Amino acid sequence: MYSHGSESLMKQAREIQEPELQKFYSRLVKLLQGKELGHETVDSLQRLHLILSATKYTRTLPSELRTRLLSLLSSPVEQLQVLSSAVLREMSPLSGEELNYIQENVGHLNSHTAALLLSKAGTRADLSSVCVQLLRGLDNRPSEAPAHSLMHTLPVLNTILTHSPECLTEDHITLLSKRLVDWLCYASTVQGGGASSGRFFTGPRSRQPVPIAELDGSSVSGNFFTVLCVGQGFTEDQWMNVYSFSMLHHWLLTYHSVSIGNSTVETANRSQLSLSHSFSNDDRSEVDGSLVSMVSATSSSSRLLPPKERLREKAFQYCQRIIEQSDRKAQKKTDTDLQKACLVEAVCILDCVCVEDASLVFRTFPSIKGLFGRLSPDLSFARVLLPIAQFYLNHGEMAAVDCESVWKLVFGQFPAELFNDPFLAHELLRFLRLNLEKFQLGVPQYTHFFPNLLKFLAWDSPAVVDDFVDLLPSLVTPVTAVELLHTLLDLPCLSATLILQLRSTCLPISEQGGRGLLSLDAFRNPSFRGLFLFMLRGEAGSGDTIDRLSTLHDLLAEAADWPRVVHCAQTVPVLLHIYFSTVVMVADEKLLAHLILVMLERSSILLKIPTYVKEIHRVFSCHLLRMCKLWPSLVVDQSHELVEFAGISGNVYSKEELYTHVVWVLGEYLSVSCDSRCSVRLITSCFETLEAVLFEITSSGTPDGTVCPAPRVITTLMSALAKLASRSHDLIPRVSLFLSKLRTVTRSGSVAWCSDEEDLVAIVTRGEELWSLLKAPGVAQSVLTPSHHITTPQWHRDTNVAMPLQLRALTSLTHPQ
Repeated sequence: MYSHGSESLMKQAREIQEPELQKFYSRLVKLLQGKELGHETVDSLQRLHLILSATKYTRTLPSELRTRLLSLLSSPVEQLQVLSSAVLREMSPLSGEELNYIQENVGHLNSHTAALLLSKAGTRADLSSVCVQLLRGLDNRPSEAPAHSLMHTLPVLNTILTHSPECLTEDHITLLSKRLVDWLCYASTVQGGGASSGRFFTGPRSRQPVPIAELDGSSVSGNFFTVLCVGQGFTEDQWMNVYSFSMLHHWLLTYHSVSIGNSTVETANRSQLSLSHSFSNDDRSEVDGSLVSMVSATSSSSRLLPPKERLREKAFQYCQRIIEQSDRKAQKKTDTDLQKACLVEAVCILDCVCVEDASLVFRTFPSIKGLFGRLSPDLSFARVLLPIAQFYLNHGEMAAVDCESVWKLVFGQFPAELFNDPFLAHELLRFLRLNLEKFQLGVPQYTHFFPNLLKFLAWDSPAVVDDFVDLLPSLVTPVTAVELLHTLLDLPCLSATLILQLRSTCLPISEQGGRGLLSLDAFRNPSFRGLFLFMLRGEAGSGDTIDRLSTLHDLLAEAADWPRVVHCAQTVPVLLHIYFSTVVMVADEKLLAHLILVMLERSSILLKIPTYVKEIHRVFSCHLLRMCKLWPSLVVDQSHELVEFAGISGNVYSKEELYTHVVWVLGEYLSVSCDSRCSVRLITSCFETLEAVLFEITSSGTPDGTVCPAPRVITTLMSALAKLASRSHDLIPRVSLFLSKLRTVTRSGSVAWCSDEEDLVAIVTRGEELWSLLKAPGVAQSVLTPSHHITTPQWHRDTNVAMPLQLRALTSLTHPQ
């Protein structure tokens, strides 16, 4: 894990003796007392950090050395700030005096001091104390608090409020809200850093204030400064404007949970506000020097509002200005990325303030609607359009606006054209999960576009499978159930088709006689175009599946080992379990009967990935059993198809798992006790079919290229025949004859249909047990087809038997009172 040299240094640091360590401390103190701290000081601090971090034991430093290290936190050299902060974090907890020293010098705060403060705040009381000191620093006059320390104060406050919002009091909220309003509204509108006016003769006296500019290079059209204004340099109040905007959304969310006394008061809107908060954590693009700030001009009426309401009003004005500025064409790509990031933040803030104050919805919607109309044709703004969709979802009903175009874009174009964008996939699926209940209740287009949404899963299954575990139950409805099952089974085909779609746009058409992908040529072939277009459909309702599905599987045969397709195939069984667990709760008996037919049919029509086919058969078997147990009458309803499936001897070898369960279901539930429609004729028909298959596989060798049938298949067939015979006694002689012949044949030695001697013994033993039972038909029916009260006994509740009395007696003996 470590290089040999690193291990040697760490070993030396651990084994250093106390006398040598004290000498090292003294030498370091002398170095720190010097006027100039050079390379030797830096090397010594690095060595001290290694000594402290290399051992699990906490070392105690001399008080003078600790004091010197504390003073380095405010050093103008950042390397010394980093090293002193790192060393102090490795030490035992700071004393009260040391913590007070740092807090009292909050005016010299930097990010490294802030990290140290947070790491040493062991309790909520410590965090609260830090929070009070920081807020006190914000309350100072500009001349008393250096702006560079204020720029570090806001991020630290943001961190504290994230982890411990109860540190706030109403006074703190009022103070910080006022300061945020000041920074947002009153930043200067001229460039900082001594920007030149551009004239030839310039000097200290001739330099004129240069106004800030818009991202397109024009002069600022508004009378206040925003984060989307650019300049050669920025003043300190402009930097505070930028910092204030960056934490504004989080602050609006936070002050709804405030500690008053010892109780936490949370507003009813908190859960709704947190939905839009998910969009504010987007990656921010790096900005080359094109940074921005802004001020909002305050009206005389807004000055009379309480601090919270005034901040809300100013946030509204600020975000409206951001939306207005975003219409300008940026001159740099980094500025374009900045526009997108600021638009996301602005829309989230507007959503937040509208949730708090519904009267703002009608003032906000015109700009949001205009923004959507301007950005929706350009899919490069997809990540900006998601917060807009959130705004429509939260407030569209109140404003009585038509959201149809929004959902067609979000559910239609985004997945269809941007399925390979991992960031959009994550954000869109998170958006769906956070608003799932709203979509199910008020957005019918959500389930209608499930073929499109599944493209994210088909393209990058490992990354999004967790999202679909949560989303899939909401997509299962009586209307979509059948088509959704087909789509899930064909998900590997969709994955391969998406790959071909992308490749067809970037790879040349292969020349005649050239070597290329056959599937890609098929994708470009007009005669097969319909098959691939069905796979790429965006909406449900065009048909559950297609007739030439086997042809499509043949065309995609070479895709069976593509990594993306294999990963997709591995997720399908997991999703099918979720699908069937959901569908049994929403479907009626007629729909479940249809799903059984789909399972029997699709068991033969799957993309040929060996492990995939086996896993699908295993899932089908599990849930066929579950459905028939919940609704035994399904077996009679679908008896023709089930018996037909069981009568194909090839299924014994190719679909062992599913075949075994189909036979078991027929033997278990084809009974008058389960469904009064079950006739002797139906039982006899099923018996003859199973008898023919059992005779065929036990009277001849296995087909070429296959292995011997599993012993479980044979014993299940024997048991099913015995169960059916116990319900129609005329069939008992036929079963008994077969079982006696089976015993006679196996006595002669090995047989072609069973290669393992132990398995053969188990089969014969099972046959003898069934034969013995069938000698007494009444007993056989009681054992092989027990009544309901036998299979689900509740004797401990029956007062007419002695069991409750015995249980009460045992309880009184084992639990003396």
